[in-house]
Amino acid sequence: MSVKLIISGFGGQGVLLLGDIIAYSALKEGKNVTWVPSYGPESRGGTCNCQVICSEKSIGSPVVDEPDILIAFNLPSVDKFMKTVKKGGIMLYDSSLVKEKPKRDDIKIYGIPATEISDVANMVMLGAYIELTKNIKLETVVNLALPEKLKGGKEKFIPKNIKAIKKGIEYVLKNFNF
Repeated sequence: MSVKLIISGFGGQGVLLLGDIIAYSALKEGKNVTWVPSYGPESRGGTCNCQVICSEKSIGSPVVDEPDILIAFNLPSVDKFMKTVKKGGIMLYDSSLVKEKPKRDDIKIYGIPATEISDVANMVMLGAYIELTKNIKLETVVNLALPEKLKGGKEKFIPKNIKAIKKGIEYVLKNFNF
Protein backbone atom coordinates (compact mmCIF):
# COMPACT_ATOMS: atom_id res chain seq x y z
CA MET A 1 0.00 0.00 0.00
CA SER A 2 1.21 3.50 -0.83
CA VAL A 3 0.06 6.71 0.84
CA LYS A 4 0.82 10.11 -0.69
CA LEU A 5 0.48 13.25 1.44
CA ILE A 6 0.80 16.96 1.08
CA ILE A 7 1.17 18.98 4.27
CA SER A 8 0.90 22.73 3.88
CA GLY A 9 0.76 25.94 5.91
CA PHE A 10 2.79 28.97 6.89
CA GLY A 11 6.43 28.77 7.90
CA GLY A 12 6.67 28.39 11.67
CA GLN A 13 3.62 26.13 11.99
CA GLY A 14 5.73 22.98 12.06
CA VAL A 15 4.62 21.77 8.63
CA LEU A 16 8.01 20.39 7.66
CA LEU A 17 8.58 18.76 11.05
CA LEU A 18 5.18 17.06 10.83
CA GLY A 19 6.04 15.61 7.43
CA ASP A 20 9.48 14.58 8.64
CA ILE A 21 8.02 12.76 11.66
CA ILE A 22 5.46 10.93 9.51
CA ALA A 23 8.14 9.89 7.02
CA TYR A 24 10.62 8.86 9.73
CA SER A 25 7.98 6.85 11.59
CA ALA A 26 6.98 5.02 8.40
CA LEU A 27 10.65 4.33 7.68
CA LYS A 28 11.11 2.84 11.15
CA GLU A 29 8.05 0.67 10.49
CA GLY A 30 9.81 -0.80 7.44
CA LYS A 31 8.20 1.25 4.68
CA ASN A 32 9.91 3.04 1.83
CA VAL A 33 9.56 6.80 2.16
CA THR A 34 10.24 10.11 0.51
CA TRP A 35 9.99 13.55 2.11
CA VAL A 36 10.34 16.63 -0.07
CA PRO A 37 10.14 20.05 1.62
CA SER A 38 9.24 23.21 -0.28
CA TYR A 39 9.32 26.72 1.11
CA GLY A 40 9.96 30.27 0.07
CA PRO A 41 12.86 32.42 1.24
CA GLU A 42 10.98 33.36 4.41
CA SER A 43 11.51 30.93 7.24
CA ARG A 44 8.59 32.19 9.32
CA GLY A 45 5.35 33.51 7.92
CA GLY A 46 5.93 32.50 4.30
CA THR A 47 4.16 29.55 2.76
CA CYS A 48 5.66 26.11 2.93
CA ASN A 49 4.63 22.56 2.23
CA CYS A 50 6.07 19.12 2.02
CA GLN A 51 5.26 16.02 0.07
CA VAL A 52 5.51 12.63 1.76
CA ILE A 53 5.14 9.18 0.28
CA CYS A 54 5.05 6.07 2.48
CA SER A 55 4.93 2.78 0.58
CA GLU A 56 5.36 -0.94 1.01
CA LYS A 57 6.88 -1.00 -2.50
CA SER A 58 9.66 0.96 -4.17
CA ILE A 59 8.86 4.60 -4.91
CA GLY A 60 9.44 5.65 -8.50
CA SER A 61 9.13 9.40 -8.03
CA PRO A 62 8.95 11.62 -4.94
CA VAL A 63 6.50 14.01 -6.64
CA VAL A 64 2.95 14.08 -5.26
CA ASP A 65 0.56 15.49 -7.84
CA GLU A 66 -2.58 13.79 -6.55
CA PRO A 67 -2.34 13.21 -2.79
CA ASP A 68 -4.37 10.63 -0.92
CA ILE A 69 -4.23 12.92 2.11
CA LEU A 70 -3.93 16.67 2.55
CA ILE A 71 -3.15 18.29 5.90
CA ALA A 72 -3.78 22.02 5.57
CA PHE A 73 -3.03 24.54 8.30
CA ASN A 74 -4.44 27.67 6.64
CA LEU A 75 -6.85 28.91 3.98
CA PRO A 76 -4.20 29.50 1.27
CA SER A 77 -3.19 25.84 1.65
CA VAL A 78 -6.80 24.67 1.38
CA ASP A 79 -7.31 26.85 -1.69
CA LYS A 80 -4.12 25.66 -3.37
CA PHE A 81 -4.19 21.93 -2.64
CA MET A 82 -7.77 20.76 -1.92
CA LYS A 83 -8.55 20.39 -5.62
CA THR A 84 -5.56 18.05 -6.05
CA VAL A 85 -6.70 15.47 -3.46
CA LYS A 86 -7.51 12.15 -5.08
CA LYS A 87 -11.19 11.18 -5.29
CA GLY A 88 -11.95 9.17 -2.15
CA GLY A 89 -9.05 10.87 -0.35
CA ILE A 90 -8.90 12.65 3.00
CA MET A 91 -8.33 16.26 3.97
CA LEU A 92 -7.57 17.43 7.50
CA TYR A 93 -7.61 21.17 8.06
CA ASP A 94 -7.09 23.43 11.06
CA SER A 95 -10.61 24.68 11.72
CA SER A 96 -9.18 27.21 14.19
CA LEU A 97 -7.69 29.12 11.26
CA VAL A 98 -9.96 28.07 8.39
CA LYS A 99 -13.37 29.20 9.62
CA GLU A 100 -15.57 28.01 6.76
CA LYS A 101 -15.64 24.27 6.15
CA PRO A 102 -14.18 23.49 2.74
CA LYS A 103 -16.62 21.81 0.37
CA ARG A 104 -15.92 18.85 -1.81
CA ASP A 105 -18.27 15.86 -2.09
CA ASP A 106 -15.85 13.19 -3.23
CA ILE A 107 -13.36 13.29 -0.31
CA LYS A 108 -13.62 13.00 3.48
CA ILE A 109 -13.00 16.34 5.16
CA TYR A 110 -12.13 16.64 8.85
CA GLY A 111 -11.91 19.98 10.64
CA ILE A 112 -9.56 19.78 13.62
CA PRO A 113 -9.28 22.94 15.79
CA ALA A 114 -5.58 22.23 16.24
CA THR A 115 -4.48 25.77 17.10
CA GLU A 116 -7.21 26.05 19.77
CA ILE A 117 -6.32 22.67 21.24
CA SER A 118 -2.59 23.33 21.66
CA ASP A 119 0.16 25.74 20.72
CA VAL A 120 1.84 22.79 19.01
CA ALA A 121 -0.93 22.44 16.45
CA ASN A 122 1.22 20.31 14.17
CA MET A 123 1.32 17.60 16.85
CA VAL A 124 -2.45 17.79 17.32
CA MET A 125 -2.77 17.21 13.57
CA LEU A 126 -0.31 14.33 13.85
CA GLY A 127 -2.54 12.70 16.46
CA ALA A 128 -5.60 13.21 14.26
CA TYR A 129 -3.69 11.76 11.28
CA ILE A 130 -2.64 8.71 13.30
CA GLU A 131 -6.18 8.03 14.50
CA LEU A 132 -7.94 8.70 11.18
CA THR A 133 -5.56 6.80 8.90
CA LYS A 134 -3.74 4.20 11.02
CA ASN A 135 -0.84 4.65 8.56
CA ILE A 136 1.74 4.91 11.35
CA LYS A 137 1.70 3.79 14.96
CA LEU A 138 1.60 6.10 17.96
CA GLU A 139 4.28 3.97 19.64
CA THR A 140 6.68 4.52 16.74
CA VAL A 141 6.16 8.28 16.88
CA VAL A 142 6.58 8.49 20.66
CA ASN A 143 9.43 6.01 21.11
CA LEU A 144 11.47 6.52 17.93
CA ALA A 145 10.57 9.60 15.88
CA LEU A 146 10.17 12.28 18.56
CA PRO A 147 13.40 11.36 20.39
CA GLU A 148 15.29 11.40 17.07
CA LYS A 149 13.78 14.61 15.70
CA LEU A 150 13.71 16.58 18.97
CA LYS A 151 17.26 16.42 20.23
CA GLY A 152 20.07 18.88 20.72
CA GLY A 153 18.31 20.73 23.52
CA LYS A 154 14.78 20.14 22.22
CA GLU A 155 14.21 16.98 24.28
CA LYS A 156 12.40 19.07 26.88
CA PHE A 157 9.56 19.56 24.36
CA ILE A 158 8.86 15.83 23.92
CA PRO A 159 6.29 15.57 26.78
CA LYS A 160 4.38 18.62 25.49
CA ASN A 161 4.37 17.16 21.97
CA ILE A 162 3.14 13.77 23.19
CA LYS A 163 0.35 15.50 25.11
CA ALA A 164 -0.70 17.40 21.95
CA ILE A 165 -0.63 14.21 19.85
CA LYS A 166 -2.90 12.49 22.37
CA LYS A 167 -5.25 15.49 22.31
CA GLY A 168 -5.51 15.13 18.53
CA ILE A 169 -6.35 11.45 18.90
CA GLU A 170 -8.94 12.23 21.60
CA TYR A 171 -10.55 14.94 19.46
CA VAL A 172 -11.04 12.51 16.58
CA LEU A 173 -12.44 9.80 18.84
CA LYS A 174 -14.93 12.20 20.44
CA ASN A 175 -16.05 14.07 17.32
CA PHE A 176 -16.07 11.70 14.34
CA ASN A 177 -18.03 8.50 13.85
CA PHE A 178 -16.46 5.62 11.96
